[in-house]
Amino acid sequence: MNRHTENRRNLRYARAEFADRLILALVLAGIALFILYPIVSVVATSFFKDGRFTLEYYRELATPKSLKLIKNSLWVSTLSSVFTTAAAFFIALAAFAESGKRRSFIRNGLLLTMISPPFVSALAYILLFGRRGIITHQILGLSVNPYGWHGIVILQVIGSVSFAALMLLNSFDNLDQRLILASRDLGATPAQTLFGVILPLVRPGLLSVLFMLFTMNLADFGTPIVIGGNYKVLATEAYTQVISTANLGRASAISVLMVPAAALAFYFYYRAMKMNEGNSGTGRAAMGDVSAYPLTGGVAVVTRAVTGLFFLVMALKYGNIFLSAFSNTAKGCLDFTLDYFGDLPRSQWSSFRHSLVYSAIAAAVASLLGILLSYYTHRRKIRGMRGAEFLASLPHIIPGTFYGLGYVAAFSHPPIYIRGTSVIIIANLIFRQLSLTCKSANAAFTGLNRKLEDAARDLGASRMDILGGIILPLLRQIFVTGFISIFTSCMTSVGAIIFLISPGKNVASAELFQSIENGRYGVASVQAVFIILVTVSINLVSMNLLKRSKRGGK
Repeated sequence: MNRHTENRRNLRYARAEFADRLILALVLAGIALFILYPIVSVVATSFFKDGRFTLEYYRELATPKSLKLIKNSLWVSTLSSVFTTAAAFFIALAAFAESGKRRSFIRNGLLLTMISPPFVSALAYILLFGRRGIITHQILGLSVNPYGWHGIVILQVIGSVSFAALMLLNSFDNLDQRLILASRDLGATPAQTLFGVILPLVRPGLLSVLFMLFTMNLADFGTPIVIGGNYKVLATEAYTQVISTANLGRASAISVLMVPAAALAFYFYYRAMKMNEGNSGTGRAAMGDVSAYPLTGGVAVVTRAVTGLFFLVMALKYGNIFLSAFSNTAKGCLDFTLDYFGDLPRSQWSSFRHSLVYSAIAAAVASLLGILLSYYTHRRKIRGMRGAEFLASLPHIIPGTFYGLGYVAAFSHPPIYIRGTSVIIIANLIFRQLSLTCKSANAAFTGLNRKLEDAARDLGASRMDILGGIILPLLRQIFVTGFISIFTSCMTSVGAIIFLISPGKNVASAELFQSIENGRYGVASVQAVFIILVTVSINLVSMNLLKRSKRGGK
């Protein structure tokens, strides 16, 4: 009887060890198949035509027109990144210096304004400041041309400033407050403390945000298409080559041209993040969430002016979207109507259903895979896993159009033909967001004590027992937080999946893009309202579950 029990125990342990190795193999296979393979495929497509090596696609790009595209891309990406970083700095400074309800208002406002469908800023900009805009034409009697490089820069700033400010706020909160207090004790003015102490300390964070924004703006094709007019950039040219001419080789070559600049930006981002890790000290949390830097004088005027302007722009943006969904100004006056709801495309509801299902599946799977990748890399320290972790971060380094074209090049032919299916869209969403939860789990593992796992092993627990009974329950909060972030990103994503949608497999964000591109602004406003309401509702439910989980943990 004892021998039979021992055999059953050994068999169970062997099965658990096999399951552990199988999970590891599946994680690695997924990264190789859905990240590495598409990247290699898009590069190969740019160098091969009809099975023969060629530089034809690159020779076609060695023209004055293509050089102008490169110049235009670098110009608008640089301007947008610099202006966004500057605005985000003052907004983050305002949140850092304030306390209580004011700080919560700014932080919650930043979080809320991040839940924004793509092209909403462009839609509001056209409706408010276009040739027939509510402010420019109906109130001021002007006919202003909103299109061109200046429109691209304005909209990229508006669309990215919330994200940038939240990233910078983390850098501010981790500052060594003792240095700020020492500066004040020595009689420094607020301006001297800002430029002599705070700015040098947050410089790594500023640089990391700047370079990340540059990569995002370089890959943005939607804003230039909607508001750029005749001003073309590399990302729009790549989109046009696929959608209009089906020239995948030339589109791949254009996307490859965007990679060096994005990779260089990521290199400086990585260096800045490493510098930022060395600047931590007695942060704000260690001082009872009280800031050591009160806003006074000219610094307070500038900071509050920029922050107030930001919230005014956000109020105009979202207020106009909701108003435009229920009103018509074509006759020169405001007429309330529900006609736009009746004008929604027939495919709209199926597209919303697709978006919800795809986003929920992608968020759940990506959050779990990110935790598993971090577990095998930083907890188990398996040889070679750091290379896998680097591959998992590549979709965030390379432009979204490049990653989307990689899926077209890799999965549009045997042996893996999945183009036109839901699988290709979900896989793209999962593996583009994989590193988000992985990075959060990396930080969490540094604070988890190994003694509980050691005790479980001493009692005969297998690796699967430890993973399922200890690691995953302890990282439940990381999973829920990752799910919220990834779901929101997937619901509003369009850059990487625009090439993958097909009839019957459309998503809400792509429907919104098509409505704006066709000039159906009222219908687009209704679509944007639906996306916002659905995304906010899912976020609120998930956050409520997270709070209950925290209370249950306590």
